[in-house]
Amino acid sequence: MNVLILVVDDEPDVTDLFRQQFRRELRAGRFAMQFAHSAPEALACVKASDGASLILMFSDINMPGMTGLELLPLVREARPDVPVIMITAYGDAETRQKVLASGAVDLITKPIDFDLLRTEIESRLASVAGPA
Repeated sequence: MNVLILVVDDEPDVTDLFRQQFRRELRAGRFAMQFAHSAPEALACVKASDGASLILMFSDINMPGMTGLELLPLVREARPDVPVIMITAYGDAETRQKVLASGAVDLITKPIDFDLLRTEIESRLASVAGPA
């Protein structure tokens, strides 16, 4: 199965960081990653992806124009089946509560713990693969 993970962040170096951290998985074809550098670009990607392929979305909260928190309900409406994990440098209790209440499955703080992301991705891959 061809699966896709969408990463949304306005910082261009985040694309390189994710590609570097997941280079083995990407090279092996375990999943593909698509990168959006704005909320409108991300929303277009979400709406364009077919039903089964998009399995997970990571989104920064603080972006110019539309924030990740403003993007979240639009993604949930377009694709309620796709779990969204928000990323922020400011992981206080109020932000966590707001993110979870808005429909995200989790909030992770920067610097990003890529071992945690790997675990989350593995969990999502297992759920779309079904029982062995």
